Amino acid sequence: MTELLVREIATGTGAPPVPVPHPGGRWRRLGRFLLHRPGLVVAVLVVLTVLVAAFAPHVLAPGDPSAGLPAQKLRPPAPGHWFGTDYLGRDIWTRVVHGAALSLQATVVAVAVALVAGGLVGLLAGFVRGWVDEALMRIVDVLMAIPAILLSLALITALGYGTLNVAIAVGVASVANFARVMRSETLRIRQSVYVEAARAVGTRWYVTLRRHVLPNAAGPIAVLAVLEFGLAILAISSLSFLGFGAPPPAPEWGSLIAEGRNYLATSWWLCAMPGLTIAATVLSVNRISRALDGEWAAAR
Repeated sequence: MTELLVREIATGTGAPPVPVPHPGGRWRRLGRFLLHRPGLVVAVLVVLTVLVAAFAPHVLAPGDPSAGLPAQKLRPPAPGHWFGTDYLGRDIWTRVVHGAALSLQATVVAVAVALVAGGLVGLLAGFVRGWVDEALMRIVDVLMAIPAILLSLALITALGYGTLNVAIAVGVASVANFARVMRSETLRIRQSVYVEAARAVGTRWYVTLRRHVLPNAAGPIAVLAVLEFGLAILAISSLSFLGFGAPPPAPEWGSLIAEGRNYLATSWWLCAMPGLTIAATVLSVNRISRALDGEWAAAR
């Protein structure tokens, strides 16, 4: 039998061989994809640099962010001080790099709070339906009616100042967005044939959620999480600028801008450099989110 099968394959009378993809084909496709999207490449590089600054700041800025030389105060950007120095002679580049850890940690906490809380609310509302859906969506409508910055300020007043409280407040203010997206995806998936088949054969509801609803709803939620990451950076920096974040001399990005506003007329780099860092990070995250959204839409 084995000899007959070998003979048929050798003579071409048997089943055609299964094509084996070339191992380098995937990398070539990725290279062509990135080659036609230079803006996405720049955005990825910016985000990677910010992540390195957040998790290994001494790689990019080995100095002490709190140490300053009064003789070098208010120096403009130069090769020795890429972002210039502040009114105490501290290197702004070093402070921006070390401040990335504080700002991004707060951003991760905010997005995690919004993702978990909003995802659970939307999942429960879309899967259970009925009065549960009505009650939860009315709460979401109330959250949507309040401006996010005002809701964050109200929560900070109740929780107190500090980076963690600011992150929680920003996360709670973003719960409604995740809840609405998760509910719409759950309603769409709930009417799918495979979900109806799973329910018809007696599959338990939590198994259906875990095996069918959550994996298929993860794509839009992941895209929204990336988009909210950039918005959370803006919100946390704004609240830090107003003085609700970590106390000085913590080099949060918003605090750096607030410290330099009194010198804006004579030393523009004190506000401009941290502000440009925030703008570049947010724009890069939004560009990656748009690319992920396009890939997810094409996959569907």
